[in-house]
Amino acid sequence: IMMVNWIDKMFKHSFSKEWFETYWAFDVHGVILYPNYRKNQFHATFYPWAKEALQLISKRPDIVMIMYTSSYPAEIQYYNGVFKHFNINFRYVNENPEIDTAKGNFGHYDKKFYFNVLFEDKAGFDPETEWKPIHDLMKYYEDTKYLPDSNWSTKY
Repeated sequence: IMMVNWIDKMFKHSFSKEWFETYWAFDVHGVILYPNYRKNQFHATFYPWAKEALQLISKRPDIVMIMYTSSYPAEIQYYNGVFKHFNINFRYVNENPEIDTAKGNFGHYDKKFYFNVLFEDKAGFDPETEWKPIHDLMKYYEDTKYLPDSNWSTKY
């Protein structure tokens, strides 16, 4: 429920600022997929409701998805293929070039990239209990057409 509350609060804030896009960073292991700590032995077993929630998130034109991972390049390529197969679309991996220090006043982003929402098990995200409420929230947003105005842009 913690993440659902944050997503709702974040959207209210972004709507008040008239931001069209928001940036969501997702760790892979321990958040989307069950961890596999064996190098070069790839597998992709989704947590319950993770795939369905991420598919709903991917359908939204206002959400930029960022894969946030310490996986090796070959693993990232494998996971990206799995995600694309299930219509889960990450725009970036470990970066957000759309918001940077030179472009605006959000902060200093030479070493840390900008995001509005962070899905990270090491920051308290519980994939066993949080994906279903997130799915339900995203489905509610889809059903009620809860979207920002497409004329809005990120304010610099």
